[in-house]
Amino acid sequence: METQNINQPPESGNRTAGSDQLRPGTNLVNRYLIQEVIGIGGMGSVYRARDLHFPNVVKLVAIKEIINHAPDPLVRKTVVQNFEREANILATLSHPSIPRIYDYFTLENRSYLALEFINGRDLEVVLNQAQGFLSEEQVVGWAIQLCDVLSYLHNHKPDPIIFRDMKPSNVMVNQYNHIILVDFGIAKPFQTGQKGTMIGTEGYSPPEQYRGEASTQADIYALGATIHHLLTRRDPRLEPPFSFGERPIRKSNANISIEIETVVNTALQYDVENRFKTADDFKQALIGAARKTGMLNRINFSQPGGTGAVNVSGIKPVWVFQCEDEIRGTPLYLGGVIYTGCYDNNLYALNAANGEFQWKYATDGGVVSRPAAAEDTIYFGSEDKSLYAVSARTGKMIWTFPTEGRIRSSGRIADGHIFIGSDDRSLYAIKQSTGRKAWNYETSDEVRSTPFVVNDLIYFGTEGGELFCVDFHQQVKWRFKAKRGITSSPWVQDNVVYFSSMDCFMYALDAKTGWLLWRFRMGKASIVSPSIFNNTVITGSSDGNIYAVDTRNSKEIWHYKTGNQVNGSPIVYKDAVYVGSVDNNLYCIEVQSGRLRWKFETKGPITGTPCIYDDILYFGSTDHFIYALLT
Repeated sequence: METQNINQPPESGNRTAGSDQLRPGTNLVNRYLIQEVIGIGGMGSVYRARDLHFPNVVKLVAIKEIINHAPDPLVRKTVVQNFEREANILATLSHPSIPRIYDYFTLENRSYLALEFINGRDLEVVLNQAQGFLSEEQVVGWAIQLCDVLSYLHNHKPDPIIFRDMKPSNVMVNQYNHIILVDFGIAKPFQTGQKGTMIGTEGYSPPEQYRGEASTQADIYALGATIHHLLTRRDPRLEPPFSFGERPIRKSNANISIEIETVVNTALQYDVENRFKTADDFKQALIGAARKTGMLNRINFSQPGGTGAVNVSGIKPVWVFQCEDEIRGTPLYLGGVIYTGCYDNNLYALNAANGEFQWKYATDGGVVSRPAAAEDTIYFGSEDKSLYAVSARTGKMIWTFPTEGRIRSSGRIADGHIFIGSDDRSLYAIKQSTGRKAWNYETSDEVRSTPFVVNDLIYFGTEGGELFCVDFHQQVKWRFKAKRGITSSPWVQDNVVYFSSMDCFMYALDAKTGWLLWRFRMGKASIVSPSIFNNTVITGSSDGNIYAVDTRNSKEIWHYKTGNQVNGSPIVYKDAVYVGSVDNNLYCIEVQSGRLRWKFETKGPITGTPCIYDDILYFGSTDHFIYALLT
């Protein structure tokens, strides 16, 4: 892509033909690389951009542009002041439903805000794309979240902040179905008795705002108008002002409960004194009405300060890349590149930022193991029975090591060696630098479990159901026998080894002695490698469940039922669990509660583990695609 550097006012060559919009590839102030237009307003555009101050990661931002065409110097000054006011207000705010501000600057007649990028759609787009009416619980869930963020603004210190422009197009809903309030361009601190000019959006603004007398209750009215629009699909901008009483919600949409209609009508009262006094009062009225109708149980509260009702649609990948066959394994992130194996016999290297092909290395068998990396070298096994070392930069082979069986285990690097299992019933220690065998430990069955290496000890399972603890000199410290195979890769933490087995149990063993501490029974066999978060161990089973178990007492904390077997292993990132299922979906589940935040559907089973780096999730599917999603 051609890149234009902009440290001075954007020239016409950096704009899209026939408009004032910046072209993709424009580099603002040697920092923000414009990718695409994601919104258009009356005074400029909003762009998705990459922050180049982080060259080795993909950090996306939203760039809000204001083009100041006003010929009057006083008006031009006012526009700049309003822009600076928005920047200053955002800089003082910290709320999960308000985008963070990173930067602001002015180039001649253009001013820019660099904001947190929200991966989602505004509610006006959601409404326009919906087939028929939105569900009542969906809209009420959003409304409760909006009450929370308005309450935060109205209780802001030292002065309350009035948003003054609540409407569907100023509310984003992200991939978790959490709302984000955007466009603080006309928000202002509230001072009692202060009047101003009429500002806002006709149809949503209350009568007193037309007189320049807006208070915090003006936002309550506008939120009521927003809810009315979402429930009825009748745009108030196309109706006579203040005429909500003449077009009751249930007359347009008979599916809405009378309780919710009554609450919204209270928010839309013409006289300020007849409305809810605070946003908290509005919220409690909504919750009370939802509880009375039984709707409250269908609204999933999963974020402090808001709700998290699940909506699986509208998640747009950052990029996708198509391979020639199924992707069954787990990708690796290294230095801005994603490395992943495929059943078309290749290891692929893709640009992590945009999914562009870098190179591929062909073997003679399917590649299902997760690559390992050290010192600019990628190590991976193949079902052609060989272990490969290739250059991370060029994809050229450095060395290869043959075994007598297919390699489905993934390698672990420690002490200058790569440790990996093979279907020839051995665990190998191979020297990283030369590819020569240091030793191999022979077992009675195939080794498909990925070894865990810590404190000069190697933990690994076999398809015969044995879990071994072996030191770097091939000395067995202990072994444990389960009733069936252990494909699961063990995880060692706080001197405890966790792993799952085909015998339907997840085990916890003392890492020094191999003594059984506890076991947890699942409905069916498991090949899933567990993941640990604080005092919680998370695994999955072919019974279709994702389980969270207390590491201290083996008690189930929660389980989540998917639509088919869970063969992919979970990964915990921040406060969520990400795991794939044979039902074709990648799930994002709140780690503390087990509530579903979102799921992303592919066209094939997902059997590998996701990889997450800098808030971007990478995973493959048997539908032949590699996906990159924002977490």
